[in-house]
Parts: sequence; C-alpha cells; structure tokens
Amino acid sequence: MHRVLTTCCFCACGCNLYLEVEDGRITGVIPSREHPITRGNLCLKGWHSYEFIHHRDRLQSPLIRRHGRFVKASWDEALDLVTARLLEIRDKYGAESLGVLSSAKCTNEENYLLMKLTRAVLKTNNIDHCARLCHSPSVIGLNNAFGSGAMTNSIAELAGAEVILVTGSNTTEQHPQIARFIFDALAKGARLIVVDPRRIPLSRFAHVYLQPRLGTDVIWLNGMMKMILDDGLADDTFIKMRTENFEAFTEMLRNFNIEDVVTISGIRLEDLRRAARMYASVKRAMIIYSMGITQHISGTDNVQSIANLAMLTGHVEQEWTGVGPLRGQNNVQGACDMGALPGTLSGYQNIADANIREKFENVWKTHLPTVPGLTGIGMFRSAGDKKVRGMFIMGENPALSHPDLRSTRAALKGMEFLAVSDIFLTETAELADVVLPAASFAEKDGTVTSTERRIQRLRKAISPVGESKPDWQILCELSSRMGYPMDYETPAEIMEEIAFLTPIYGGAYYNRLEHGWGLFWPCPNSHHPGTPFLHKGSFARGRGRFEYVRYRPPAEVPDDRFPFFLTTGRIYAHWHTGSMTRRVTALSREGPEAFVEINPKDAKTIGVRDGKPVRVFSRRGDITVKARLTRDVPEKTVFIPFHFAEAPANILTHYHCDPGADIPEFKVCAVRVESVQ
Repeated sequence: MHRVLTTCCFCACGCNLYLEVEDGRITGVIPSREHPITRGNLCLKGWHSYEFIHHRDRLQSPLIRRHGRFVKASWDEALDLVTARLLEIRDKYGAESLGVLSSAKCTNEENYLLMKLTRAVLKTNNIDHCARLCHSPSVIGLNNAFGSGAMTNSIAELAGAEVILVTGSNTTEQHPQIARFIFDALAKGARLIVVDPRRIPLSRFAHVYLQPRLGTDVIWLNGMMKMILDDGLADDTFIKMRTENFEAFTEMLRNFNIEDVVTISGIRLEDLRRAARMYASVKRAMIIYSMGITQHISGTDNVQSIANLAMLTGHVEQEWTGVGPLRGQNNVQGACDMGALPGTLSGYQNIADANIREKFENVWKTHLPTVPGLTGIGMFRSAGDKKVRGMFIMGENPALSHPDLRSTRAALKGMEFLAVSDIFLTETAELADVVLPAASFAEKDGTVTSTERRIQRLRKAISPVGESKPDWQILCELSSRMGYPMDYETPAEIMEEIAFLTPIYGGAYYNRLEHGWGLFWPCPNSHHPGTPFLHKGSFARGRGRFEYVRYRPPAEVPDDRFPFFLTTGRIYAHWHTGSMTRRVTALSREGPEAFVEINPKDAKTIGVRDGKPVRVFSRRGDITVKARLTRDVPEKTVFIPFHFAEAPANILTHYHCDPGADIPEFKVCAVRVESVQ
C-alpha cells in the first residue's frame, strides 16, 4: 500500500488528503495533518471521496447512439464522429450554432484547453460553465466594486476576525472546513451575525440572527448601511482615501425609507441595528456569503450591496477583513480563472480587447472570434429557437442542474448533435449522441483552485479505469482531429502556457506547486510568493466604487393558486447533482431521498403529516416528495434539495434571470403543496 497526496474533489474548501492505493485500487483516504485548511480533518463527503471511483456504473468505453440506444465504440470511432458532426454544424450554420459547457469539476488545464479549443478551433465564444448558476453575480458585482470578482481574503483569516457576518451560506453543511475557522474565531471571542430565511444550523451560534423574507436582501443591506451612516460609524478616512462615487451613493441612501426593512423584509429595526453596530464598530470584520445571495434576479445587486457595506466600514483591503464568496465546486474558481466564460480569456482578460486577442493569437497562431458569446443559459434559450444546434459538454449535468428542466431537457433533446464527456452516464449523458468516458480526479494530474484563490496540485494515484482518459488528453486528440494539433505531453506543459498568457497565474509553475500548499493568485512571476489577501493599499480597479442599488422584488411571488415560496439548495451528505455522492453507500444512507421542509403550522393547515408524501406544484411542473416538518423554515416557505433525479427540484424553478449575470432565480419561485392520499 502507498499514499498519494491530492486535493479533494468535492467543495471548494481545497482540502488535501492522501489516497491510499493497494493493487491499483483506491482503498481509503487520510486527511493531511499539515495542510492549513484540512488540519487533519475531513467532512463526511471528504472521508468518502474515493468510493465512487471504482463504482460499477463508471463509464469505461466510448458510447455511440445507434437506432435510439447506446453501443460501445472505439475511441477512434467516437472522436471521429464528434469531430465530423461539430465541424459539419459549424460549417453549415456558422460557428455561433455551437455551444460548449466546461466543468468546475475538471482541472485548470482541462478548462483552459476546452476554452482554447472553443475559440481557436470551433471559432466561437459560446463557452460557459456552472459558475453561471452559482457565482456569476460575484464575478460581476465584486469586479464592479473592487476590480476583482474573487474572495478577497484567505480562509484562515476568519479565525482572526472580531465579527463575522454570514448570509446566504449554510456554511456548516456546505463548507464544513470553513465553518471550523468560524468556530475558531468564536472560541477567541468573536461575534457572529447570521442572516438567512432558513434557520440554518449556524444560526444557533449567532449573537444576532436575522430571518428576512426570500428575495429581500437589498432591503436589509440598505437598511443596515443607512443605520451605520446615521450613527456615525462609517470609516470616513477609508472612504475618502480609497473609494469613489460616495456622495451620490449617500444621497440615495439618506432617502431610503427605513420602515421598508420591516414591511418588505420582515426584520425588526432593533435587531438590524444591533447587527449594524456590531459589524461597524470593530476593526476586523468579514462577510461570508454564497448562493443564497447570488441566485436571484437581483444577485448582482445583492453582491454590490455587500461590497458597499464592506467599503462603508473600511472592512476590506487588509488582513482579517474582507468579502468571501464561497464557491460550491472544487474548481469553480479555476474554471472562471481559465476563461471558461463567454466574454473573457484566461485571467479575466477581455475577449473584446484587440491587444489581448493579439497576445493570444500570436501564441495560438490563429485568429479568434471577437464578439462575446452566449452564456450557458443563453445557449439553451437559443437551442429552443434552433440557433444553437450542437453542443459539447464536459463534466456538467444541465439536465438536472438547470432551471425549468422540461424546457432544458427539450433543448438538449432537440440538438442536432450532443457530445458529453463524463465519468458516469448522467442525466445529460443519457441524452447524448456520443459519450466519452473521462478519468476521475484520482486518475490524472493537474491543478485546481479553491475558493480562496489557492492553486493546488491534483496528483494521479491510479491508472484510469477501463478505457477512460483524462479530459485534457481527450481534448488534445479531438483538437488534432479538427486540424489544430495540440501536442502537450503533460499538464505541467499546459500550465506553462497558462502562466505565460495569464498574469494572475504567471508564477504558478509545477515546480513551485509540488512543495508546500499551493499559491494564492495573483502570483505574477516565478519569484512572487502569492497573495493571500487582495487590494492591499488600493483596489485592483484603483478606487473602490460605491453604487446604490434599489430593491427589486422576485420575478415570481406567491398568489392564491401558488401560495408558498420555494427555495432550493444542498444538504450535507450530497453535492451538486449527486452523480458521485449518491453512488457512495454512507452518503446515500445519510441522505437517502428528496424531501420538502415545511413549517408545522402550514402542514396543519393543508393536512400534511411528517414523513408522508406530498406533491409540490409550480407553473412549470410538479414532483412528489416526503414532507419534513420543521420550524427551521418560516411559514409560507418550503425548501427542497436539488440533488435527486427522481424528484428534481428544478422541474419547479423558472428561467427568470439576473439581467447582468444571467443567473436563474433558483432561490425564489411560487408553489403549492398538496397531500398525496
């Protein structure tokens, strides 16, 4: 038996663990004691992160659909077919008729190569990935305010904060290792503010807990900032020296009607004032948020408001402070960094900038498309209109993760050609014309970037199962067949190209990542130590920019026919669409089936009993799940996790999106609940 150090494949905490290898199989995991985040601990998912690798459902050979069913094929057959069909569609309908989804579960090198293939070979900027569904408002909102759309400070700095404000993040369940740093801070005397429509486990430890109505975050944030301004708690020196547009911002804020906090959000003014004074009266305070803030039609506004709050109090640009958007998947930060977005190349370099394009064109030796592409949501809209006719999807599962699943699945089924690369036959792969078997995280080398911008190594522990291959090799072979040779020998060679073209990754060479615990970007050259916290001395954009935002109600609110709010999210035992975690016995035992949380008062009114089946209806469809009665959800609000294909919560959600980030409003829609007799 031997052990191989690598990075966990689930959430974006970036934990390091040792894979135990015996006779070519992974038999267990051991957490790293020395790693600054892991510290000898793993969450439940981390302890079982190896069990799906050898599952009997693993894809082990290419599949081609013939006469409505899959048959095994050779790699040559499968890759030749993908090449022929994608190029045929491109040449017949134009490059914009193709769409590509990259993957937050794949390595930086693989996301970079797919981004390169999309732009240099397929000649379209229609590439996106699941950040569109989780933190696209963070990329836009924080970039507008600070000049960078990433977590401003390191995870470890939470332990030194005096006040921590957590909103829209069920941290103990979804980022358990980060929650440990929050508890470290509490043990040292820090105070905790939790703002969430559900009474999440972390709220039991809060010094102030606020329970706003769904979709009202702009209201309570504006109210908190007005109180801070009126009480003289703003950091005037910081504002004067480091920010701009403050006068226009305050003029609007002073006209904010503080009574709206009560009437719209339901938060009592005295409770909000306690939170405002607690956050503003200390030197070191951090804000942590996640998809409860971003998955709204006002997601970008919510993020801008959080940035406003941090700048108003001077809680940014220094250690132990800042704003932390917690990424959901192991490499969603890296996939963004690598340019798997419709408007940017790697390192958030604007595709519309001729000088940027010229730099890439000189290295790639080809011309690039100039017009920003479609978002992932936009691709499915266009597919419904027969404008996008072919797709290549790497390690994503939109047939379960996208909203309004009936229209999403109809768009996938209506494609003239769909190719999917994955490790299991997911709900999306089942709809494909060609399925390519990919290697798991334990079967390849590469790098991933955690939510705190820490670039770390993924190390190969075993050979790929069956005939499966790492995605970077699949992409190289596919590109070469399309007439654009990619002759990389190793992921290290790919990273050298990334570093050359991407200033924030300029020093992220493998010889530096092989020892220690990775590097924080920006790391502009091979001698730079990395940057644990951003904006020291000045913001990336120069001065931080205040922007007042007005409250916009959710796109869909309850009425007589659909009297309940529905909100969706994850549970502790599972991750994303469950394709890996639901193939782990212990995790399936802890989270065996879908459920709907409903307040006992509502359950009594509509005749629902705990543990009994109910049907949940929206304007788009219905699902049947078991009721779970709990006071953790307020009256007239229900919660359903989205991991379960047999009861997919996204049958119910809608396609109304944030106008800037194009993120669907997963967190709010209107439903009714009926008992199943």
